[in-house]
Amino acid sequence: MTDFNRIRAYYQHFDEDHRLQNDASGRLEYEMTMQILQEHLPEKGRILDLGGATGAYSFPLAKMGYEVWLADLSEALLDIARKKDTKNVLKGCNIVNATDLSIYADGFFDAVIAFGPFYHLTEEGERQKAVREIHRVLKPAGKVLATFIPYLSGSIAIVDRYLFAPYQVNTENLNEVFSSGKFNNLAPVGFQEGYYAESEEMEQLFRAHGFQKQLMRSIRGFAYEKEERLYQMEDPAMKAKIFDLIHQTAARKEIIETCGHAVYIGEKSL
Repeated sequence: MTDFNRIRAYYQHFDEDHRLQNDASGRLEYEMTMQILQEHLPEKGRILDLGGATGAYSFPLAKMGYEVWLADLSEALLDIARKKDTKNVLKGCNIVNATDLSIYADGFFDAVIAFGPFYHLTEEGERQKAVREIHRVLKPAGKVLATFIPYLSGSIAIVDRYLFAPYQVNTENLNEVFSSGKFNNLAPVGFQEGYYAESEEMEQLFRAHGFQKQLMRSIRGFAYEKEERLYQMEDPAMKAKIFDLIHQTAARKEIIETCGHAVYIGEKSL
């Protein structure tokens, strides 16, 4: 079972509020994600930002005219969001576990964005509960956009983690992440309770609970780990061409599996 207390403790110390602003990788992730949201969200309606932390996407979506409810496991992160919400643009700011959305009515939302929960839910039953709850709170034909850390990206990243933080990784938990996709950190610092899914697994999970896939893609695509240099490009035509190619290839399986965070986009069909 996922230790949710470890996740809460991690986000009390990790600077999630500035993660998308601190470096080029965060900046590119934010820009790519906003483009994906603008392309796939309905033109208007109610959105649940599930696992939305301090509201990195909640606030711009509210500014665009959506009715946004922000929900997260971490009270500390939600407190930051509440302090930022000086104009009361959020419709709700709720402490919620993604496996239990009972505070929301059936068929209430036009879309759910889940940019966080599936990074951490280590048990299959927990992931199933989360998808069932997302399905329940969505209107017919409602949209879900759920990010995940693909198996190869996540597992290889644990090898990298050993190289800079060997106290967090040993042969046992390294073997576990490569065999099951689960990462249980040996230390109370650093990313906690990780789960890294195969792309087919995510598609099957949502399909089994009443969703039809519309798109699955890598968020940063082959720009992954090249972000700083890409932003430094001086030739505008070449920059435009490369970013166009990033989007063109982002749905390729090999790109999804090896280039950081990916997103599943589906529609409620049952």
